[in-house]
Amino acid sequence: MTLILNPNMAATFPPPVMEARRWLDGVEFPPDRPMINVSQAAPTAPPTAEMRAAMADMIVNLPETHLYGPVLGLPALRDAVAKEWTSAYGGKIAPAQVAITSGCNQAFAAIISTLAATGDEVILPTPWYFNHKMWLDMNGIGAVPLPTGDGLIPDAESCAALITPRTRAIVLVTPNNPGGAEYPAETLRAFATLARSRGLSLIVDETYRDFDSRSGAPHDLFTDPDWDEVLIQLYSFSKAYRLTGHRVGAVTASPARLAEVEKFLDSVTICPNQLGQHAALWGMTNLRQWLAGERDEILDRRAAIEQGFPALEGWRLLGCGAFFAYVEHPFDLTSDVLAQRLVKDAGVLLLPGTMFTPKGDADGARQLRIAFANIDRAGIGTLFDRLKTVKY
Repeated sequence: MTLILNPNMAATFPPPVMEARRWLDGVEFPPDRPMINVSQAAPTAPPTAEMRAAMADMIVNLPETHLYGPVLGLPALRDAVAKEWTSAYGGKIAPAQVAITSGCNQAFAAIISTLAATGDEVILPTPWYFNHKMWLDMNGIGAVPLPTGDGLIPDAESCAALITPRTRAIVLVTPNNPGGAEYPAETLRAFATLARSRGLSLIVDETYRDFDSRSGAPHDLFTDPDWDEVLIQLYSFSKAYRLTGHRVGAVTASPARLAEVEKFLDSVTICPNQLGQHAALWGMTNLRQWLAGERDEILDRRAAIEQGFPALEGWRLLGCGAFFAYVEHPFDLTSDVLAQRLVKDAGVLLLPGTMFTPKGDADGARQLRIAFANIDRAGIGTLFDRLKTVKY
């Protein structure tokens, strides 16, 4: 039987994390050397016991957790996000400028669906977040790569040269996935200025904002009175409150844009997960101190990466921040081949740079992403000990 398939879907690469997990098939790890999984940037621990208890109570005593809710999300959660963002960024964000989505990936999909059609273009700095590239490919939208070089910080002037009449948006991720780089405020300002001057939207994915090492607002884009003419911000509650399985994200944009987003959401999920939304609101209300501790732990792991990395002779640390270290390896192998060999030879599962760059990209062939969300300082030391022994 011939499979009838959308050619855009056929041209889209398989989900990278799922592909990497298939490398584990048939591989046995001895008890004295269990696998170190640094392939996925998501907490594997469940929410705190207190949050789980609150969620259990919601299931029993809050009937609306089992019913349809507003398409753009729980009003109380939209209000809470607006208030926190207003305080954190020094601008003015109204609840009508916030929508809740079923995870941050859906926020991106919804926003792109309002901005671009088949044949249009969106600029993505490389290395890019692969799910962004996948969604563009599925919809026949051109992903225009913007190389960032060794510092992994995109340059607005270089971006300007890539804009064509088909360009609809520029996408930035900060702190960056996969590179870990925290974009300077002046970088974001330069891109916002560029986007406004060319009539484009600037999408800023701040999924990892809660783990930024800097104090204070990471940028001043929300201080513009008319910020929503240009800026679209994305966020995820998954990383902050360990709600990955409940799929709760957010998008901050103009009310007019969110009215179009509502069409997409109503056609896909109708409404975000009700229990997850109530849990996110509970977390914002009750877990601020706990989240500060989680941030401190992630920053300590980042420090462990930076302190221990010089022991890896010939390797280069290109970026480190949030949940990620992005590195260059010294071997005469492409990173996709190396990553698969490391499973058997070192008991390490990580992702190659080829999953974050255009096909045939020379930089991606030498790069790897290490996601350290689920290994502590001691685990990072063990990871380095294993990588030090690898010779090809």
